Amino acid sequence: MIDDLLGDAETMAALRALRPDGDGAEEIARVAWSILAEPGDGVAGALIAELGAAAALRFALDDSPGTGPAVPTERENRALTEARARWRPRADTRAVGEALRGAAHVGAAVLVPGDAEWPTALDELRDHTPSVLWVRGDSSLLTAQPRVSIVGARASTGYGDHLAAELAGDLAADGAVIVSGGAYGIDGAAHRAALGVGGATVAFLAGGVDRAYPSGHLQLLGSIAHSGAVVSELPCGAAPTKWRFLARNRLIAALGEATVVVEAGWRSGSLNTAGHAASLGRPLGAVPGPVTSAASAGCHRLLREYDARCVTSAAEIRELWGADAESPMIPIRADPDQIRLGDALSTRSGRSPQDLAARSGLTPTRVVALLGLLALEGAVVRDERGWRAATARERT
Repeated sequence: MIDDLLGDAETMAALRALRPDGDGAEEIARVAWSILAEPGDGVAGALIAELGAAAALRFALDDSPGTGPAVPTERENRALTEARARWRPRADTRAVGEALRGAAHVGAAVLVPGDAEWPTALDELRDHTPSVLWVRGDSSLLTAQPRVSIVGARASTGYGDHLAAELAGDLAADGAVIVSGGAYGIDGAAHRAALGVGGATVAFLAGGVDRAYPSGHLQLLGSIAHSGAVVSELPCGAAPTKWRFLARNRLIAALGEATVVVEAGWRSGSLNTAGHAASLGRPLGAVPGPVTSAASAGCHRLLREYDARCVTSAAEIRELWGADAESPMIPIRADPDQIRLGDALSTRSGRSPQDLAARSGLTPTRVVALLGLLALEGAVVRDERGWRAATARERT
């Protein structure tokens, strides 16, 4: 695949239009990896770190001997074999050119490690560091300081919206870059407040930067791209999925010098972001709410069980940047493979295991095993076309 890519004049021209002075082979390979591997794929990250993006791509798609890592253990061999089976259904030379042309169409930049504007804070994710970042807007904000991540519930209350806006506005007016996920609720309130005071804000998306998600934030994300930065590790055209939202959270946590949760339910996705921040040793703050409010139950849990700092003002959030808080990683109880397979399933039309493997980034063998388990639970059904998700009526 890499030889075909390097020999494709249209793909090289698309790359040169975005990066006229870059190293074609490594950059094209990194773009290809953003298509082949799901966000946060640690096997892909380890392979790229050891071999370089281009050589890793050759190993992933080429059966020639001597192209892989030196003397892998039996466990590493097994992981590599499974990973190659995940990646190969997605190998498509045309997709790389389409991603580059899509970025050019929306005015997005392509950042790779080593670039002056690459956020080295993300390198602390080690094997889970993105292979590339797609950025609409001011990419220099990714390295500006200080940066604070503000996250919280999508179904926020008036109390949460007010506090998120007040905190983000005060911090942004004082020069902090507000980092969040562009979602409804607390994320949107934080972004709008930063823009409202003429400050800087960065939104990480779980899909391509050419797709406004949620669609109700089309105008907001357009404003962020104009005055701040809209960022994704996925190429243009990529759709957001549940798994990609969870994986995106690690980037929000890694970029911020501190993470603050304003409102969160007991099982809110914001707790996932908080867990990533804690595992990276980033200071973690939580805003308390009424003890009777389900929307603040997650914040109270962080304060009680995970050693988060209680914060009620911008001044208290600034104090976090000098703290050396270390908190345990909050466990993710859901099976991530089941989440990814669930994203690939449709309730309307059956899909074959091979199709589901390509859509989910899992191996066909893993897909078949998960389908068997989900069938026993009544979560999936098989029809003449293949497997599909069971409807509510079929589950009862």
